[in-house]
Amino acid sequence: MEQLYPCFECLERQVHSDLSTDLFFRYGVSDTALPFGSSAVLQVYLMGEVDNLLSEEVSVQLVLMGLFNEKITSLGRDMGPCSSSNSSGSLGDSAGGKDKQSPSEEGLVAVGHEISVSTHDQQYLLRVIAAITPDAYVGRASYATIRNLSLKYLSGALGNNSSSLVNFFREGRTTDYDVANFLKLVAYPASASNLIGSIRHPNIFPVLGILEAPVYSYLLHPKAPYTLENVLKYSPTVLKSDWHIRFLTYQILSALAYIHGLGFAHGNISPSSIHLNESLWACLNISEMVCLKEASHSASRKACCFAEECPCQEIYADFGLSTSMTWSTSFRRWWAGDLSNYEYLLLLNKLAGRRWGDHSFHMVMPWVIDFSVNPDENSHVGWRDLTKSKWRLAKGDEQLDFTYSSSEIPHHVSDECLSELAVCSYKARRLPLSVLRSAVRSVYEPNEYPSSMQRLYQWTPDECIPEFYCDPRIFTSLHSEMSDLALPSWTTSPEDFISIHRDALESDRVSRQIHHWIDITFGYKLSGEASVEAKNVMLPTSNPSTPKSTGRLQLFTKPHPMRRGVTPHSQYHGLKESCFKCQLQHEGKEISSITNGSSHLDPEELLSGTRYLDNLETATLFCEQTRHLDSVYNYQEEFLDYTCSLKSQLSDLSIIGTLEKTSDTTSVPSDFDLGCLLECFEADDNLSMGFQESLNWRQKSSYLGVCSDNYAKDIFSYGCILAELYLKRPLFDTVSFAAYKESGVMPRAIQELPPHVALLVKASIHRDWRRRPSAKCFLESPYFSPSVRSAFLFLAPLQLLVNSGYCFQYAAKLASGGALKSMGASAAEMCASFCLPLMTSSLSDIETESALCLLKEFINCLSSPAIKALILPIIQKILQADKIASQYSHLKVSLLQDSFVRVLWKQLGKQAYLEKMHSFVIANLVNPPNKVTACAASVALIGSSDELGYPITIHQTILPLIHSFGKGLCSDGIDALVRIGSLLGEAFISGQLLPLLRNIILSCINVSQINKPEPMRSWNVLTLIDSFSTLDGLITVMPKEAILKELIQDKVCLHVRVLMQTQLDLSVVQVVAAAALISLCKRLGPDFTSLYVLPQLKILFDELAFSQSATPGPDASGRNVRISKQKVEEDIQIESRMDLVLLLYPFLASLISIEKLRQCCSTWFLLEQILQRYYNWKWDIVGETHRSSGESFSAQRLSIGRISSSVYNPAKLLLNDVGWSVPQSQGAKSGTSLLSSNKDMNEFPYTEKFKLSEQHYGTTDLKNHMPWFWFPSPDASSDAPDFLGRSGSLKDEPPWKIKASVLYSARAHPGAVRSIAVCHDECTFYTGGVGPGFKGSVQKWELARMNCISGYYGHDEVVNDICTLSVSGRIASCDGTIHVWNGDTGKLISAYAESSISFPLPTANKVAIEQSNMLIANELTGGILSNAFSGSLYTCMHYLDSVNKLVAGMGNGSVRFIDVLQDRKLQLWKTDAAEYSFSSLVSAICSCGSENIQADGGSSLPSWIATGLSSGHCRLLDVRCGNIIARWRAHDGYITKLAAPEDYLLVSSSFDRSLRVWDLRGSLASQLNVFRVHSDAITSFAMWSQDVISISRNKIALTSLSTSADQQGGRYQLSPQTLYSADRGTRSQSVLSTISILPFSRLFLVGTEDGFLKVCC
Repeated sequence: MEQLYPCFECLERQVHSDLSTDLFFRYGVSDTALPFGSSAVLQVYLMGEVDNLLSEEVSVQLVLMGLFNEKITSLGRDMGPCSSSNSSGSLGDSAGGKDKQSPSEEGLVAVGHEISVSTHDQQYLLRVIAAITPDAYVGRASYATIRNLSLKYLSGALGNNSSSLVNFFREGRTTDYDVANFLKLVAYPASASNLIGSIRHPNIFPVLGILEAPVYSYLLHPKAPYTLENVLKYSPTVLKSDWHIRFLTYQILSALAYIHGLGFAHGNISPSSIHLNESLWACLNISEMVCLKEASHSASRKACCFAEECPCQEIYADFGLSTSMTWSTSFRRWWAGDLSNYEYLLLLNKLAGRRWGDHSFHMVMPWVIDFSVNPDENSHVGWRDLTKSKWRLAKGDEQLDFTYSSSEIPHHVSDECLSELAVCSYKARRLPLSVLRSAVRSVYEPNEYPSSMQRLYQWTPDECIPEFYCDPRIFTSLHSEMSDLALPSWTTSPEDFISIHRDALESDRVSRQIHHWIDITFGYKLSGEASVEAKNVMLPTSNPSTPKSTGRLQLFTKPHPMRRGVTPHSQYHGLKESCFKCQLQHEGKEISSITNGSSHLDPEELLSGTRYLDNLETATLFCEQTRHLDSVYNYQEEFLDYTCSLKSQLSDLSIIGTLEKTSDTTSVPSDFDLGCLLECFEADDNLSMGFQESLNWRQKSSYLGVCSDNYAKDIFSYGCILAELYLKRPLFDTVSFAAYKESGVMPRAIQELPPHVALLVKASIHRDWRRRPSAKCFLESPYFSPSVRSAFLFLAPLQLLVNSGYCFQYAAKLASGGALKSMGASAAEMCASFCLPLMTSSLSDIETESALCLLKEFINCLSSPAIKALILPIIQKILQADKIASQYSHLKVSLLQDSFVRVLWKQLGKQAYLEKMHSFVIANLVNPPNKVTACAASVALIGSSDELGYPITIHQTILPLIHSFGKGLCSDGIDALVRIGSLLGEAFISGQLLPLLRNIILSCINVSQINKPEPMRSWNVLTLIDSFSTLDGLITVMPKEAILKELIQDKVCLHVRVLMQTQLDLSVVQVVAAAALISLCKRLGPDFTSLYVLPQLKILFDELAFSQSATPGPDASGRNVRISKQKVEEDIQIESRMDLVLLLYPFLASLISIEKLRQCCSTWFLLEQILQRYYNWKWDIVGETHRSSGESFSAQRLSIGRISSSVYNPAKLLLNDVGWSVPQSQGAKSGTSLLSSNKDMNEFPYTEKFKLSEQHYGTTDLKNHMPWFWFPSPDASSDAPDFLGRSGSLKDEPPWKIKASVLYSARAHPGAVRSIAVCHDECTFYTGGVGPGFKGSVQKWELARMNCISGYYGHDEVVNDICTLSVSGRIASCDGTIHVWNGDTGKLISAYAESSISFPLPTANKVAIEQSNMLIANELTGGILSNAFSGSLYTCMHYLDSVNKLVAGMGNGSVRFIDVLQDRKLQLWKTDAAEYSFSSLVSAICSCGSENIQADGGSSLPSWIATGLSSGHCRLLDVRCGNIIARWRAHDGYITKLAAPEDYLLVSSSFDRSLRVWDLRGSLASQLNVFRVHSDAITSFAMWSQDVISISRNKIALTSLSTSADQQGGRYQLSPQTLYSADRGTRSQSVLSTISILPFSRLFLVGTEDGFLKVCC
């Protein structure tokens, strides 16, 4: 092996020697498959202030690259004057300046060392680095220097440009020359002149510094999270659209244009040299420049291994791998036997991206023996089965089959074939303990690691590592407490084991089976049916659209050929004399080869030449199919020759800074201010290039070619990368590149490119380098739309502002100036993915204002799907942040404000708010981090309740808050309950809140009577406290008559009921007695108290009067008391039940007079005796209460949630600075109740008050005109668990418990109701069906009053389907033609119909035969389309919300797309020609992904459309092209409805009485998951999450897809329920025709065949 680099062990020792042992050497970076190289990844641990992280350990990974052996110092006289005398500095300290016109005018390095650079080459390299990264540091190497550079990099203080940029955006102009030059560069990249300044280009990867050490001089730069090579290999779906590819390539060209403008060529551009951050911002890595790689190559060649007797020199001495070897050459050598199995497997690891020393992605090798016996090729004992994975051998087929069949996502393997845990366990004896503690277990236990090789093999399901085949040191432990790894008994030493183990790997037996292992680990058995058969299906990543730097890569899609040759023994083990094959070679009995290059063929091959030729053909074909592994990106043939050429061309240092020829189409203003910058933002999202426009650009570019062949080679590399981004594979391999270079034959793959991309690629790879366009010319190409340029202009300065506060100030300034609106939706979406993640960090108040401004601008500019995908996840993170920490979050409070929530409602609708944000608002009221956040959340809930309506408010706000009783609900949460009740009026309090509280209190009383564990009793106590706190607050806003009617009259007073419970905690009794009951009595006044309350207290007083004991109640000193006292801050504490006499009796005597009290209480004498005896209390002659201590007694009022009537002033509540204004409609709904809460009811005579109450509660007509008059009160028989709220977005919730109760019924249409469409706010809905004169009509309904408020009557036929369109309140209705009309005005906007001429009619006899089977004639088909329905008419519709398109099914089985926004019909997917004579009408349509949100932040688009036909068949269509993905018979009859709860699930119903669920990932023909729900045909169903409500005749059935019901052969049996009237209890006999769910209201609407509309629960 030609060794050009030091081994990684020597490199690690040298780095620690030159720098510090405190640097953690993670792994080395190699260009080959062997562990040799001059670069390494280091990890630096920092403790200090890094971006506001105080006293918190953070770390940064850096890449250290060796450059040259000689010292680097100041450049001396040859480099120009040096103006600094400091000991160290920045490369750009003297490079910038207002008067500089070229980099040759002044020195570039300001480092004051003693001697100058000794060679001309090093001067050139320093000038390259100084010009491209002017803020790089130059100085002596030390750990302190690296640590300081790391701190500056993380905090954004590496360059001093942030403040200058921010000042520009604050003031609108700048006097800083470098800032102005930088902004001109990003605004006009194709026209601005490149001048060296102090600001790094945003698409150039930063270089931290060049560090001088005794042996090496190092180039230091951060480690990028990803490279473009990682993305293309492991996560190609990250680049989601053509727009993303254009934006990425624009950044690459921008960096190239900048470098070329300075006079340099990169020379080594490939996907690995393009670095990406988490947001996929691209940077060109200059450490990969060909000149720097040559410097590193030269230095390492001189150094080689530092240790004279380095073991690696002997270990890898006989290896045949070379850096110049291609994949095809290596494969042929291996197949013929000239390359060992070990070397070939290392090469495959390298191609798969695996790395030496990287424990998370280490090189992998197969286990070939089980170490039980000495391997013998003549025996089967001890050999591992290479046809099965190690995971399969360890787990067993039975367990893998069970995992595959029972998992939600079918898989066999849940981890990598080689995990980090396994690697560190294998190498435990050689690794530092810190690594073992972080990767294996935090507590180091040496005895837990396998002690022998056989035990290690049995313990792990993972594969092996190369060290067990080459390095005997792996057995020796460096830790005194851990023994050496024990060898098998049949070996004598570690060297002997390595020799035998390596011989086993190279044996004939393994050589004939190793291709099976390659298929499993790197080949075709990683995907498809082959992976299922091999039980090798991997568990996919949770988010495949997230970029990854590692992953399991499939190299081959075809079976790997079996090896034909046998490799001679390695010279390392020195046992050749013991091997029969070696003896044959020694005796001259070698087997002659049949072909050149294969010298060790098996003797059987000589007996069968035909078999050999077949195998040779198979291997050749395989090599041809895998040519893409030999990718070519650089035009040069030889690396070193190109380097010499480049250096010879740039030997004259004055050439640096030479500018290319550029066009003058764009003039750069000399006076550049913010206004000029904002004028650069343009919008044009049309990504198509016209043919003439493309030709004009190409003709123009031919005259503006590159001025150097070195630049042209960079353009060639760019063209190769551009093509690969579209092809998902390299454009050139070694064969196609050689053919192109010799004869100009274009690769065939170029024909697969889109025409406009092929034009650019052909231009960039033109054989005549002079005709290749320059990078700046490419930037002017029409391929890059103005929106791409605008997005780059917006984001480029952001990359240099590391501080998040600066980023927000900059972005908010541009956004408020109209930049986002100007650039268009696509560009704004790209900008949002970069800016929004920064909001999750801690922000100051000023930064919060900028962030909030930016957030609002994005909401106004983005589409609804983009807002859901990008903005809502960020809001969720902010709202759920700081739950543990108690710091105040200004941004969180701002997001809870009225104005912001209303902006969200306007853009997304209330459904998205409820689904994605509402639950997080409520969460901030349970154990809130601080008071301000809780108060803001409370105000947000109060304001939202008025517009949400009764049902949604109850189920989404009231019930979740009540469910939080006893679980840490703060006083602001109770305050929200009370204020919502006050806002919605007395009817809401009386009909909804009070029944809920009553049931909760009664349930707690029942629980207290049962012996429960301590946590349950604690929860019970706190729940009672929260319940009475809420009740006490509601009493203050209710009229006295309502209090009497709901709490006292004809009912047992809850307060007294609790006082009578002797088993309750005394702290609760204190809360109820001393606060709640006393407040209630004060609110009622003396008359009502004596008339209604005192009689109920008589029993309590009698009990206390005759009580002989004054001992405290149970658990008085337990945990409950302590918890309660934390919540109840009272001066008076109850020590026994007898204290209740002291609290209640004196108060009542003062309130109603002692005479009335004594008249009502027969035991008054005993009670007063107790008070005098134990408490020194007596009633004096003048009627005042006295105690011997002279202190006046005053009962304590409840302090939790206690709100006086003055606090509940509606004006103060609704018109304050942070509250909600009262809508005009609210004055009519609850004005009386709000008014009554502010007046002193004692001002009115009792008769007048009672008359008012009678009028309110007794007038039926008035009640029926009130909103939500039909909504029922909670069932008094329900217990507390039934009140738990349900959030519509959760999928793991229990199924709905429907009551099958009709709450309200109204006549909607003269005939059948065919369709119901509910708006997102669930306050309005539409019904369609038979109208007057048997024509079609659509009615618009208001749910609150259940009355029809408007309608649309433009249809001539029966309306069979309705869709609500999210565009400006439009509605689409279908009666064979589609009408799109305004939902508010009822005015027709557009109509769509098909011409019958376009569709050939099938013959009559075949139609009759086919359709007689499709449509079953019975009474349920009254609204179903008839046999005479024309094939050119529309039958059903489905709206794709994400793309604003309407999909319509037709009578001949075709599907039509309609663009609603542009008012035009799009593609028509017709039925196959062979099916015309048997065409079925499309009876149902659905799609996947239209309402889903991707976690990666991209807008989710539907990938397929499912159509159900009247024949019972289903079709799955590719939404992009219309190709039929799958076709199967789903039912035996007419399909009535389709729905897609998940991207891979499809639910269908039919007239055959079945409901079926289809898993689209498996075989559709063999699935038997049938729900036998009804005994009649299923007319329709509705879904929310996993719940399905289906209808048939007059019955409904609830089905949950997540249910664990008993099944027989995949068939579920469920019992349907009959609808009945809630008020009269009579059964509904109407035949149900359609259904729609109101998920957040927990209601559903059904239409009937006789024209009625029913609201059900």
